[in-house]
Amino acid sequence: MRRKLFAFDIDGTLLDSNKQALDSTREALEKLRKAGHLVTIATGRSRFHAQEIIRDLDFTNYILCNGAAGFLDHEQVYKNLLDRDQLDAFVQEAHHEQIDTAFVSLDNIKRSSSNDVTVMEEAMHSFGAVLPELDQFFAEEQEIYQALAFFDQTYDGKFSSYDKIRFVRWHENSVDVVPKNGSKAATILHLAEQVGIPHEDIISFGDGQNDREMLRMSGIGIAMGNAVPEVQAEAKMVTDTNDQDGIWKALKELSDFFTTS
Repeated sequence: MRRKLFAFDIDGTLLDSNKQALDSTREALEKLRKAGHLVTIATGRSRFHAQEIIRDLDFTNYILCNGAAGFLDHEQVYKNLLDRDQLDAFVQEAHHEQIDTAFVSLDNIKRSSSNDVTVMEEAMHSFGAVLPELDQFFAEEQEIYQALAFFDQTYDGKFSSYDKIRFVRWHENSVDVVPKNGSKAATILHLAEQVGIPHEDIISFGDGQNDREMLRMSGIGIAMGNAVPEVQAEAKMVTDTNDQDGIWKALKELSDFFTTS
């Protein structure tokens, strides 16, 4: 079998409901690596929020910030920063609406306002993070890969006039603000091209709204059983949940991926 690229979302995919990796998931990752496949994370998290998972699960390849940064063997090979003018314009509009925002660099995150700390805390706590510190000048001093905006679905579509940024919901009260032309899918394709793996040999696992493009474009997109129906609809295969050995079961069903020729 030819070498494949396997891309895994973190929250709701690699991690169970207790934010831990199942023993079966650890074994699956080990077998894929031993078989010679390229194995990468593909997450909305920054390096700061993914570093514990990277170390714990021995990842040397990782796609961060919904595809805004890509790494092979711990070396950055892809960067797609937010357009600063449109980000500034959106933040000004958001603050007029009393919407809180936060800015994400590779290794830090700071919020720019404190309109509703409770809403921000609830969203951040959902993936084990804490409320970002307040720093109104952070975005002026750092490369910004991604931003967060804390609003519910009643605001969806309100900010559609921006042609260089887009909004991807990951929580009922928060969206990621990412480059219009950026996605996990685009960066996976970039990494695959760099190492000579064709599109049809990409296998991805995910469960969230920010995984839809990745699942759709992969040679085999595998949705977790805990994914909502519209995410599952983008996949070629649906496995069990992140609490019930979903990754292991999918790979066993496609058991020849544990070997290479």
